[in-house]
Amino acid sequence: MGQPVIRTITLGLAGPHPLSGARLAASITRLRVMEAAFRQAGYEVQTVRITAPPVFDDFPGQPDELSSYARRLQTDLDRLGIDHFSLGPARATRRDILLEQIALIEKLIPDLPALSSAVQIATAQQGILFDAVEPTAHAMLRIAQRTEAGIGNFRFAALACVPSGHPFFPAGYHQGPDAVTIGLQGAGIVTAALANSDELDPASITARVREAMITDATPVVRLGQRLAEESGLRFGGIDLSPAPSVDTSIGAAIELGLVGRFGAPGTVAVVAAITEALRSTNLPTCGYNGLMLPVMEDTVLAREWTEGRLRMHQLLAYSTVCGTGLDTVPLPGDTSVSDIAGLLMDVATLAVRLAKPLSARLFPLPGKQSGDHTTFTSPYLINLRLP
Repeated sequence: MGQPVIRTITLGLAGPHPLSGARLAASITRLRVMEAAFRQAGYEVQTVRITAPPVFDDFPGQPDELSSYARRLQTDLDRLGIDHFSLGPARATRRDILLEQIALIEKLIPDLPALSSAVQIATAQQGILFDAVEPTAHAMLRIAQRTEAGIGNFRFAALACVPSGHPFFPAGYHQGPDAVTIGLQGAGIVTAALANSDELDPASITARVREAMITDATPVVRLGQRLAEESGLRFGGIDLSPAPSVDTSIGAAIELGLVGRFGAPGTVAVVAAITEALRSTNLPTCGYNGLMLPVMEDTVLAREWTEGRLRMHQLLAYSTVCGTGLDTVPLPGDTSVSDIAGLLMDVATLAVRLAKPLSARLFPLPGKQSGDHTTFTSPYLINLRLP
């Protein structure tokens, strides 16, 4: 296997907002220098991204000013050639302000394609923010209705106990001094580690994946640390979460450790074993650093969902021992607000009870019912049939 693919190099900027055009341009110059250095070293870099402190914290009760700033950001990002910028999550301040911010998010996301955002519906300190759950569910439905095929929810999520420092979107936001983090597209690393073996138990899965991750990620970390130092940045770590792609499936890697298909008895054990490997490398890590199971970004998961063998309660069970929660999960367009809110409550409850970060990126599909096919044109999403 060749060099690992880098899904994202993410530059976290210190606040406060508004960020000036000059500050943004200078930061992107540093980001492009790092991207070029990784490419010169032989790595494929899929995206570069920018995070900042939650923009909503700096515009409390100022929706018009925040909307104007977000639109100016989109213009600057277009000019500078950056497609991924996180506004960060709306967080609990006063109830009226939080609800105002959620309402603004659902207006901004459909119109501003470079921007991502979220709502923090639970924290370790406050527990579940019940007032935010149903409005967040409403926002998911309205974003779906206002974007082609519902694609806007690719850039919006509900977060539960998610701290800053994530390189992956839409969970990513930043706090502290300027820093760079890296996210791998590492499903292929897991596949290579588990291939060509007749007997795999959880202990051997953990050992093999850990060794492979250390071998492949250590040079990435060292180069990232050097480039960060040269650029006057803090190195915030690497997220080893083995993100899949349309060409490389984490579901297929998990099946190498099973007798049967993904979802067969033993799947929870294999998912936990891989997660343990990611969290025991002693590399400087950040973000989820756990297994990702995005239904519409993985060919095996999409297949199992289409055929009715993968269900929401299974994804929730896997979330108790792995990484992100419910990710790119398709829903019929007539799914009710109460049903979506219930799913968000389940994710938030697991996050709070287990003291772990989880998120929910759900895709209500306007006009789609059971038996219909999705019609996304994004190269990052796999079209499937709703069971």
